[in-house]
Amino acid sequence: MSDASLVSGQKTAKLKLDRDGAIKRAFMAVIALYLIVALALPLYTMLSKSFVTYGYDLTRYEFQVSDAAGTFGPPQTAAAINAELNVFTADDLRTSSDGRLSATEFFPDFSFRSPVKYRIRGVGPDAPYLVGLDLQNTTEWQEHDGNTFRRINLRPTQTVGVQNYTEYFSNPALFSSIQNSIFIASISTVLTVAAAFGFAYALNRSLMPFKGAFKMVAMMPILVPSLLPGIALIYLFGNQGMLKWVLMGQSIYGPIGIVIGSVFFTFPHALIIISTALSIADQRQYEAAESLRASRWRTFWTVTIPGARYGLISAAFVTFTLVITDFGLPKVIGGQYNLLAIDIYKQVIGQQNFEMGAVVSVILLIPAVLAFIVDRQMQKKQVSLLSARSVPFQPKADKQFEMLCLLWCGLIAVFIVGLIAVCQYAALVRLWPYDLSVSLRNYDFNRTDGGGWAAYRNSVQMALLTAVIGTVIVFLGAYMVEKTEGLRTGRAVFQFLAMLPMAVPGMVLGLSYIFFFNNPENPFNAIYGTMTILVVSTVTHFYTVGHLTALTALKQIDAEFEPVASSLRQPFYRLFSRVTVPICMPAILDISIYMFVNAMTTVSAVVFLYSTQTALASVAVLNMDDAGDIAPAAAMGMMIFYTNAGARLLHLFASRRILARTQSWRAR
Repeated sequence: MSDASLVSGQKTAKLKLDRDGAIKRAFMAVIALYLIVALALPLYTMLSKSFVTYGYDLTRYEFQVSDAAGTFGPPQTAAAINAELNVFTADDLRTSSDGRLSATEFFPDFSFRSPVKYRIRGVGPDAPYLVGLDLQNTTEWQEHDGNTFRRINLRPTQTVGVQNYTEYFSNPALFSSIQNSIFIASISTVLTVAAAFGFAYALNRSLMPFKGAFKMVAMMPILVPSLLPGIALIYLFGNQGMLKWVLMGQSIYGPIGIVIGSVFFTFPHALIIISTALSIADQRQYEAAESLRASRWRTFWTVTIPGARYGLISAAFVTFTLVITDFGLPKVIGGQYNLLAIDIYKQVIGQQNFEMGAVVSVILLIPAVLAFIVDRQMQKKQVSLLSARSVPFQPKADKQFEMLCLLWCGLIAVFIVGLIAVCQYAALVRLWPYDLSVSLRNYDFNRTDGGGWAAYRNSVQMALLTAVIGTVIVFLGAYMVEKTEGLRTGRAVFQFLAMLPMAVPGMVLGLSYIFFFNNPENPFNAIYGTMTILVVSTVTHFYTVGHLTALTALKQIDAEFEPVASSLRQPFYRLFSRVTVPICMPAILDISIYMFVNAMTTVSAVVFLYSTQTALASVAVLNMDDAGDIAPAAAMGMMIFYTNAGARLLHLFASRRILARTQSWRAR
C-alpha cells in the first residue's frame, strides 16, 4: 500500500476537549441562554403579537328569543341578526384582547323588565362570552331572563394577520408619527454632529486653555435623564418662561423643544466618538499638505475630514438612533407633536392596545436596526491611520484660532451648564413664577405622586445591582467568547446576541418584556413586577457597550498566557483571577460605572415594568411632570444628577487606589 493511500485513509485528528475548555463552553452557554431568555425570546414574542388581531366573530353565536308566553322562536346567528338590522360595521367588530360586546345590542326592543326569555349558545367550540364575570364557552343552549341577559357580553376571538399594520398605515395621525420621528432625528443629528465636531476639533487640534474643564462640562448631560432638559426648556421658554420672548411667538412645546433637548442629551455621545477619531492623526500628512502650499481650508477638507469620516458617520448614526428611540424628552416637551416612541406609550398606557403598541415597536425597531447595521459596516471599512512610522499630530500655537475655539466651546458649555442650572433653580424656587423665594420644599417628594423618596432609593438599589451583576455577566461573557478555542459557530451566535441589544430601543425591550414575562404560563413569570425584572432589562439594554469594552481590553492580552498556564497545569480560573482580571481592571471599572449611570437615568426601558413597590426616580420625574408637579420633577432629576456625579467621583478615587495596586506592573 502506498504512502498516499495511508495518508488518505487516516482520520482527521481532533483535539480532545479538556476540562477547562468544557467549563468555558458551559459558561458561554449559560450567558448565551441568559441573552436568549432576556432578549431574543421577548422580541420574538412581541413580533408575534404585532400580527395578532382580535374581533367579534358573530357567526359563532346563536340566539333564541321567546314570546311573552315562553314559546321560543327559531334560532338565529348573531351575524344574521346584524345583517338584518345593520347594528355593527366591520370596523365596529374590531377590538382589543379585553373587548366586550353586549348581547342586548342585537335586540333593539330589549327590556330587562320584560317577561321575554333569551337563549344563547356557541355554534362551535371557540365562542366565548361572559355572564357577569363568569366566562362561558359551550355549544349547549343557556337560558336567561332579561335581568341576567343584559349582563351577557360576547368576547373577541384571536386571529393572525397583517390587519394591525394595515390599520396603522391607513391612519393619517399615526402614520405622521413616522415622518415626524425621522424629521426630528435628522435635524437633531445634523446639529449635534456639527456642534460635537467643532468641540472635538477644538479639544484635539488647538492649544486653547481650559480643555480639562470643557471635557468635564461636555460629559454632564450623560449624568441626567433625557427628561431634564425638557423641564429646563419649559422654565426658559414655556408659557411662563423667563425667556419666552426669544422665540418670537413660536412655542417650545413641539419640534423646537424636542430638537434643542435632543442636541443636549446626545451631544456627549457624539463628542466621544468624534473626539476619538480626531485624536488619531499623522503629523506627516499635514506637513506634506503644507509643503504643497495647500491652504488650511483645503487641508481641512482633504486631510482632516477624510481621516475622521468614519467617526462622523458613526456619530451620526448613534445620534439618530438615540433621538428616534427616545421617549422621555418628547413626553415632557413634545406637546401634541406625535412621535413613534410616544405612540407606543399612548397605545399601551393610554388605550391598553398592546397589539398596536407592538406594531409601533416593530416600526420603531426598523430604523434603529438599519442605523446599527450601517454603522457596523462603516466600522469594518475603517482602516488604520497610524503606522509604526507615523508621527503624532502636534497642534501649533495660533492665538486667533485658539480664541475662536475657546468661544465655540464656551458657548456650548454655557448651553449645557445653563440648562442644568435652570433645573437646579426650578428645584429650589418655592412657586414659579409667583413666589421666587428659595426653599427645599420641592425635595419633599413624599408630598407628591411619583413614589416619593422610596423611588429614589429603589433607583440607587437597582443601579448598584445592575452595576455589580451586569459587570460580572458582561465581562464573563466577553472572556468566554474571546478565550474559548474552537466552536466557531457558537461563538458567532454569541457575538450576534451580544451585539443585538444596541439595536433595540428601550421602549421596544420594555414592551417585549410585558408580552413575554407577564404570561402565567411562563416559568419566569414570578419576576414580573419585581426589582429583578428591572435589573434584567437594564443589564440587557446596556449589554453591548460593556461587551465591546471588555473585548477591547481582552484582545490586548497576549494569547500566550493560556498555553503557558496550561503547560504549568494551572486551571483557567486561576489565570483569570490572578492575571486577566488585574490587567483588565480599568475596563471592568469603566463597565461598572457605565452600568450604574445608565441605570439611574434610564426611562424608556423600565416605564412599562415598574410596580408600586419598585417605582424608580427617573420614572418618578415623568409621573410628577404628568401630574403638573414640575418643580418636584426637576428636584428629583437633580437628585439623579447629584447621585451620578457622586458615583463618578467615587469611581475616580476608587479607581486610582485599585489601579495603583493592580496596574503597578505597568510602571518601570
